[in-house]
Amino acid sequence: MGIIEKIKEIEFEMARTQKNKATEYHLGQLKAKIAKLRTQLLEPPKGSSGGGDGFEVTKFGHGRVALIGFPSVGKSTLLTLLTGTHSEAASYEFTTLTCIPGIIHYNDTKIQLLDLPGIIEGASEGKGRGRQVIAVAKSSDIVLMVLDASKSEGHRQILTKELEAVGLRLNKRPPQIYFKKKKTGGISFNSTMPLTHVDEKLCYQILHEYKIHNAEILFREDATVDDFIDVIEGNRKYMKCVYVYNLIDVVGIDDVDRLPRQPNSVVISCNLKLNLDRLLSRMWDEMGLVRVYTKPQGQQPDFSDPVVLSADRGGCSVEDFCNHIHRSLVKDVKYVLVWGIMARHYPQHCGLSHVLRDEDVVQIVKKKETDEGGRGRFKSHSDAPARISDRQKKAPLKQ
Repeated sequence: MGIIEKIKEIEFEMARTQKNKATEYHLGQLKAKIAKLRTQLLEPPKGSSGGGDGFEVTKFGHGRVALIGFPSVGKSTLLTLLTGTHSEAASYEFTTLTCIPGIIHYNDTKIQLLDLPGIIEGASEGKGRGRQVIAVAKSSDIVLMVLDASKSEGHRQILTKELEAVGLRLNKRPPQIYFKKKKTGGISFNSTMPLTHVDEKLCYQILHEYKIHNAEILFREDATVDDFIDVIEGNRKYMKCVYVYNLIDVVGIDDVDRLPRQPNSVVISCNLKLNLDRLLSRMWDEMGLVRVYTKPQGQQPDFSDPVVLSADRGGCSVEDFCNHIHRSLVKDVKYVLVWGIMARHYPQHCGLSHVLRDEDVVQIVKKKETDEGGRGRFKSHSDAPARISDRQKKAPLKQ
């Protein structure tokens, strides 16, 4: 029996098992088994040389956005409208067979937009080059899930399920669970609040399924069984996702009013070019890019070429800003002058730990290089030996 067949069999067993207090331990073990099998499914086959038939796309710009959706929902048309890059669009499915990149010039930044082939149900198992598409999406900063507003709401659940099956968690934050394997000492289980979804016995059974018998566990929130399994696996990617509903020009006014009220949702029409500016603004807010402008000493700020920072790509502190310019700049910084909305006064003297905001202006003041010599009584270095015993005695005066 293959891995896919084993997963199907366990899912069937979970579907026919009643959910109550008596079966929660059994269901927890089944979820752990499925997570282990899906991890094995994503691993390359043994004896392979490593390289696969994925999409070769070089990272470019200050951020990367991936377009994911079913075939023929308007991904290629959206790429052409936002970037100007031509991507073939036709009335039949699977028009796009490879990854087509484009560049969005927005707010003095360059954002790479990837048009990926449409994925279908079963993509996590390898159907329709689904694994290659999802692997590229994992390397992105944000996902735009393009949906057809005229279709049923089930498409959104199917795509979310396929992405979660390969370790992508959309619009979720990592669970506050501390987990560390040990060599000896058994399992230490603690929590800082009452737990309603898991208990100590269930955690022991899940760890036993992974053959872990010595570990330290600390729950800092009321997490679920799936959260605990994600922490044990350690290969989950937590990403932001914006649900883009296309073709709103063919649905009723009630749907146009209802869809954008859902969380993380935007409605557009590529045919009539409606609401594209709102989509770009929402994408910019979700990416959280920070533009920092430099100011040379005694000159005007340079507003033409900002330094773009991101919390997901290194951080937004002054130290990260200096490292972005040059690695050796941090040790030469004396202090930093900052102009911006969070500055208490203009300019504000800041240290390396100060967190920069969007459109801040920064001037770096470097330490002065002191000469080794000096003059007269202000001489900082002496040529005499450090120890008295090493000093040469003067010749006696002539008598």
